[in-house]
Amino acid sequence: MIYIVRINDKEYEVEVERSQASITKTTAVAEPPAAAPAQAAAATPAPVAAPAGQAIQAPMPGTIVDIKVNAGENVKKGEVLLVLEAMKMENEITAPADGVVARVFVAKGASVSTGDALVSIK
Repeated sequence: MIYIVRINDKEYEVEVERSQASITKTTAVAEPPAAAPAQAAAATPAPVAAPAGQAIQAPMPGTIVDIKVNAGENVKKGEVLLVLEAMKMENEITAPADGVVARVFVAKGASVSTGDALVSIK
């Protein structure tokens, strides 16, 4: 049997045989038609430029359930910055290095996608 599976806006054609599965073809998914400019501007927040420093990105899509730091706070490598819930599991997002929190890009309850900027540390 052949199935079409969509992961992160990319389609994979997967062929499944008895006790074995393999990807047979990968195709890009066409973007949905653009909405009217006024509607698109209202529905999509403006991109936020990261201040000088290292932006910590969401490793997976999910919901922010807790934010442990504020802008201006000193953090140590490994310190928990925020908690991201994905697939009913809470994932602690930690500081990759010592520094100062330059900006927190998300709020508690926000939905994030893979690669979204969460916190910037300088």
